[in-house]
Amino acid sequence: MKYFGTDGIRGKVGETPITPAFIMHLGWALGQIILNKQPEAKIVIGKDTRSSGDFIEYALTAGLSSCGCTPVLIGNMPTPAIAFLTKHLNADAGIVISASHNPYQDNGIKIFSREGKKLSSELENQIEQLLEEKAKVTSCDKLTRSQVFLDAETKYVQYCKSTVKNLSLCGIHIAVDAANGACYKVAIDIFKQLGAKVSAIGVSPNGININDNCGSTSPSQLQKLVLETQADIGIAFDGDGDRVIMVDNNGNIVDGDQLLYVIATAWKNKNLLKGGVVGTVMTNMGVEVSLQEQDINLVRTSVGDKYVNKQLSKLDWILGGESSGHIICKNLASTGDGLIVSLQLLTIIIETNKSLAELVKPITVYPQKLINIPMPREFNISDNPNISKTVSQIQKQLSNSGRVLVRQSGTEPLIRVMIESCDQNKVDDYASELAAVIKNETIY
Repeated sequence: MKYFGTDGIRGKVGETPITPAFIMHLGWALGQIILNKQPEAKIVIGKDTRSSGDFIEYALTAGLSSCGCTPVLIGNMPTPAIAFLTKHLNADAGIVISASHNPYQDNGIKIFSREGKKLSSELENQIEQLLEEKAKVTSCDKLTRSQVFLDAETKYVQYCKSTVKNLSLCGIHIAVDAANGACYKVAIDIFKQLGAKVSAIGVSPNGININDNCGSTSPSQLQKLVLETQADIGIAFDGDGDRVIMVDNNGNIVDGDQLLYVIATAWKNKNLLKGGVVGTVMTNMGVEVSLQEQDINLVRTSVGDKYVNKQLSKLDWILGGESSGHIICKNLASTGDGLIVSLQLLTIIIETNKSLAELVKPITVYPQKLINIPMPREFNISDNPNISKTVSQIQKQLSNSGRVLVRQSGTEPLIRVMIESCDQNKVDDYASELAAVIKNETIY
């Protein structure tokens, strides 16, 4: 597709497609599709804390109103809150204005169906087709005005707390890094309402500091905070709150793969796990082996929560996620939700009377090396024989003791290289070798 990637539409602010004209046209195109199914449709719109969120909200509102859809504005809220509120308000679609873990210079659009699920590829294709047409304003008697929903945070907090009934966090000290993003207020409120002592960073958004040396993509400051405050656990969200990474009381990072293992084994012991676990091609081999030791199957899919969710639906399973901390508890939420996942982990810690460090101790994590390489937008990895040859040679050398993964990012103009093996030296050497070949082949 021309505009939609693995997580909606995303790009640099001021460059197509993140321009006022394009965004207004996008609102109109989405509105046309929704109105064909539901006259007098209403669409929920929420955003993270980026300074560009306001003009995008205005442009979307203009596009939707111009064709007769009613925009319902909820302000700064996490992505999963928009998914929940779309269902709660019986809206016909939900829109998130966010570029997730990307820096503030980027922004994007994610669209949810009335069920709170990411749009299908078919609907995304329909929207792209309409974007090739000229937008037409409906008659004046059918134009709509936006509405503001002021109770968004209260309703979402109530919902999150309902997923862990009777949970008390009294006596628990939590260090939180909200990435100066959409969770900056709601996360702190939830943990405090449940009785936890909270030490927080990344809770002073100014429009340009979202994900800036903070949050799930940069947890070093949280590690320091955990150690300095002697917190029991550290919890880091990304800019839009659909990812979560944790830090144990010793200051060690616990990523999404390890969190998946903890939830899966706990749910299995309580007869709550349905089927196995869906991971991605990035899921650590060591975690897969550890799950197998607990008689839990892992099925891999492409990178992207939309693919994880699709596979979960196909298999009728309830738990899946990514190394990045994007975890889907399908029995609790329609999309990845960092807050709901963190509440599940806190419940497991309290019920087992074990620290996070103890819960992840059975896992043998294989060393991985990840390298991101800038990519010309027209470049196609699969068409390059030198890259393919190098990948094959390295995989042959690793045999069954490791993996090679090269993929084009669906959210940024990058080629992502990953080498994984039980031997750290091989990981470093092969990653450098492959990255050098790719850089040579992608010189502008």
